[in-house]
Parts: sequence; structure tokens; C-alpha cells
Amino acid sequence: MKLSGESLMGEQNDPIDPLKLASYAEEIRTVTNEKVQVAVVIGGGNIFRGLPGTTAGIDRVQGDTMGMLATVINSLALQDALEKVGIRSKLMGGIAIDPFCEKMNRRRAIEYLENGFVVIISGGTGNPFFTTDTASALRAVEVKADAILKGTRVDGVYTADPEKDPSAVKYDMLSFDEAYEKGLKIMDLTAFTLCKENKLPVVVFNMNMKGNLLKIMMGEKVGTVVK
Repeated sequence: MKLSGESLMGEQNDPIDPLKLASYAEEIRTVTNEKVQVAVVIGGGNIFRGLPGTTAGIDRVQGDTMGMLATVINSLALQDALEKVGIRSKLMGGIAIDPFCEKMNRRRAIEYLENGFVVIISGGTGNPFFTTDTASALRAVEVKADAILKGTRVDGVYTADPEKDPSAVKYDMLSFDEAYEKGLKIMDLTAFTLCKENKLPVVVFNMNMKGNLLKIMMGEKVGTVVK
């Protein structure tokens, strides 16, 4: 599952809203109760976005590294929320921070998942110039995930931004080629290519709608499926 850092923000622009964290943890608990294996990648945009022009004077590589550390902070917050609802989790990362974040290792991550842990993967790919979209696609391929569930603030992919254009129309299903040809901003191109080449479906859905995660696991039509 992929969560944006912005999805954790509070209404007063607080970087991390504990109520949202608690809600997300509860949503994850509902699917782990069904023996579903869950790995989570979280962005860091609510704390720091390492992109050119967003923070004047900071080198791109340095800024991206700061962004990776922001994802670790968000991941620690989610881990705390999961533990409060009785979910065992392991924090791994593209960067290792001893003693609380071990270096991402595909075999170990799969072993944790098979033993009932939620695996939270922070630190992006561990390299600058790659987004957490790309990290989520890479990690999903590594752990042999069945799909990437991209939790957002809207209930799928639309012809235009539904928060700005009330006439925007929602897609129920798209192919990767259709999404690319229409210029739909679902994931960055590197992530998109990884998903397409590995036949990894992407489900874009509203993570703030209670019960959506479980509905997807139960095979109900929720959000937009890109495959």
C-alpha cells in the first residue's frame, strides 16, 4: 500500500494528525484480521518535499535525502499507531537507521509478511532523484505483491482534478497505456513503467473513506483499477 505524506496532515496543516493515523491503523487492522499480508510505503511531503525550487538554496541531492528522513518519521508514527491497535510491525528502509529501522532486504521482508507482521518500508529507494511512487512500485515487485493500493483523498482517477473541476468524470478501470496516453497523473513515469512491465495492478482509492480497504480485499469495486 502507498500513502502520501500529505494524507497524514491535519486540517490546521499540522504535519501529522493523530486521528488520521489512528484511522489508518484501524483500516489496516481490518484487513490483517482477514490474514491479508500488508506492506506500506509512506511519502514525506507533509514534513519535507525534496524537489527543486521548493526549498531555496538546498542542493537537490541533499533535499532528497532530507525527504527520505521525513518518510522515516512518518513510518515511525504509523508504527506507533499500529502497535496501539495490537498490530505487530517491522520498520525497514532504503536507508538503515540503527536500532529502529533495518535496511530493506527482500527475503527478510517476505519472511516478516509471512509471519504476520505489517512491513513499513521507509527511506524511498535509498537514492536521490526517485520518488516514493517509484519506491512503492519497486518494493511491491520485490515482495511479490498482488497489487499496489494507492490511498488518496479522492475515490479514484478522474478526467480532471475533482476537487477543482466538478464536471470531472471518474474512471472505473484503465490500462497503463490508456492512462499514459490521457496524461493522467497517477504515479510518476518510472513507477508506472515498473508496474506495467511487472503486470502489477494499481488501485487508486479514497483511504479516508472507512471500510474501503477491506472492501478492496473482499473483491468489491472501489476506486479505479489500472492494469
